Amino acid sequence: MQSRERVNKTLTNRLALGVIWLAAIATVAALGTILLYVIINGIGQLTPSFIFTWPHGVNMEGGIWPTIQATLYVTALAMLITTPVAVLAAVYLAEYAVQGRLVRVIRFAADSLASVPSIVMGLFGLALFVEGIGMGFSVIAAALALSFLLLPIIVRTTEESIRAVPKYIRWGSYGLGASKWQTVSKIVLPSALPRITTGVILAAGRAAGETAVVIYTMGTMINAPISPLDPGRTMPVHLMLMAQEGINLPAAYGTALLLVLMVLAFNLIARYIGRRNRRMQG
Repeated sequence: MQSRERVNKTLTNRLALGVIWLAAIATVAALGTILLYVIINGIGQLTPSFIFTWPHGVNMEGGIWPTIQATLYVTALAMLITTPVAVLAAVYLAEYAVQGRLVRVIRFAADSLASVPSIVMGLFGLALFVEGIGMGFSVIAAALALSFLLLPIIVRTTEESIRAVPKYIRWGSYGLGASKWQTVSKIVLPSALPRITTGVILAAGRAAGETAVVIYTMGTMINAPISPLDPGRTMPVHLMLMAQEGINLPAAYGTALLLVLMVLAFNLIARYIGRRNRRMQG
């Protein structure tokens, strides 16, 4: 009887391990297939002239420099708007708020906001910022709309990072006579900073790859924006329009590859910061 139970447990463990391995292999294979397809079709386009020149002509020949500039501009502005608000909200939830019904409502609102489809957020930005306030298609309108999309991501990441700081660090600070704010600002936040930075970088990668929010708030004009009130066309929007209209598909694949590399760079930086944080804590 015991040997049969032992065999059943061994067989169950092997089956579970096999299913886990199959799921992991399927995930890696799907990612590898997409990357390989984009690389094969777009690697020939990644030249200095393609990256640093402007598109021209009916078929969008030439480079994509203004779209790169617009993507970096709107991403940086969105993160500049979102990060302080999200970090302060997370500090309140983790350190100051009494854990009760109000906190549960705030967390539920943040989770609900994170699940709103990006196209709905784009229509909201169009109605509020572009038409309601009168900003028109501009970088600032797109950045504000993106901030609503990124806010819950950074809030929850920052809150979990703050809660991961050991309590004895706080107790030691209080024992030395530090106030609540001194403990939070001088001890807790610096300890949680690597994880917070990782969450912010991942959110920046999400912002750089957004299409629906930006196309309704920033427009599609090929322009290198200087002022926040200028319109522009980001790389995802440029890629979508070229692929949708079937014009200059090689340039579309080149744009897709460069965008993938940009988002991959954000993720690798976040991963490096996370590993460095674990080594320092270890």
